[in-house]
Parts: sequence; C-alpha cells; structure tokens
Amino acid sequence: MEIQSTKARQIFLAISAAIVWFSVIAQLYLSIVNRLAPVAEALTRFFTYFTIQTNILVATCFTVLLLKPVSDWGKFFSSPRVLTAICTYITFVGLTYNLLLRQLWQPTGLQQVVDELLHSAIPIIFILYWLIFVPKAGLQWKNIFTWLIYPVIYIVIVLIREAISGYYPYPFIDVNNLGYPRVFLNGFGLIITFLLLSSLFVAIGKLMSRNIR
Repeated sequence: MEIQSTKARQIFLAISAAIVWFSVIAQLYLSIVNRLAPVAEALTRFFTYFTIQTNILVATCFTVLLLKPVSDWGKFFSSPRVLTAICTYITFVGLTYNLLLRQLWQPTGLQQVVDELLHSAIPIIFILYWLIFVPKAGLQWKNIFTWLIYPVIYIVIVLIREAISGYYPYPFIDVNNLGYPRVFLNGFGLIITFLLLSSLFVAIGKLMSRNIR
C-alpha cells in the first residue's frame, strides 16, 4: 500500500510540475511577444505579478519533491507548514482572479489556456495535493502569522516599485487612480483575506488529522 501511495504521489507530482512549468513559460513567452515596453521592463513586470511568483513557487515545490525529496530543499518543501502556506498563496491567486479580475479582460487562444491554468487549474491541483498527500497533524494556529511574511513583503515592494516606475500589476493597488488611502485599505483587506484563508486551511487540517485518529 505504501509503495502504491508513493508511486501515485510521484505521478501526481510529475504531471503537476509539467503543467505548472508549461503555464509559467508560456506566459513568459506571451508577455515578451505582446509586450508594450522594452524587453527588460517586460521581464521585470512579468516577475512582479503575485500570480507568477506563486506559480513559480508551486512549480519549484513540485519539482524538488519529485526529483530531490531527501535534499535540504526537499525537506523544506516536505514540511506540512510550508506546503500549507503555499496552498494558501495559490488559493488566494485563484480566488482573487476569479472574483475580482476575470471580468476585466477576455483573453483568447493560447492566452486563454494559460490564463485558466495559472488562475484556476493549478490552484485546484495544489489543493488536491494538499488534501491527499500532505500530513496535517502538526499544523498550529500560530503558523498563520509566519505565512503572512511573504504577502506583506510583496505588497510593500510592489508599492515602492510602483512609486518609482508608475506601473502597477493589479488595479486594486493602482495608487495613481485610487490614491494611497484606498490602496492601503485594499492592502489591509488582502492581509485579512490571507489570514482567513490560512485559518481555514489550519482548521481543515486539524479536522482531518482528528478524523484519522
């Protein structure tokens, strides 16, 4: 049973890693081909998106767990706390896009395919991985505050870059149109959303680990 479970996990990781890397690389290609700025600036903008950063994190996680599970990085990405944090981040990507951003544009062709993968399919894939393969007994409520470090740093860095370049990756942090008070309020709302999502995953984890006993 353990061998079959390990094989199923490896197959899941291999397929998932391929899907995520394809999505990220295809989006990079589209960003360069359809750029409205010099290549260097287009690349910088590409990596300022929380969606891209988080999907790269997911791809790296799946790849390391598949190829180097006993390495230091493998042990890091095997941690239930780390996996739950990543699950929170990629779930946030899916929810934010589908609730707030989807109606703002209508991509077609390859862009539509990549869009659906990055914002819908991959969040679902990672949630399934978390539900099926990740041990949850060690999750604690205090973990959620550590998981906030990444999104808080992201918001700060993006606002600093926006002040310098005038480019914003998302409309709800567009200081030029909204002003700082509204952007700070939106940022606070994002942090609250992260806290709620993190709390939800910890609660689910505790419930599932209790039922296993």
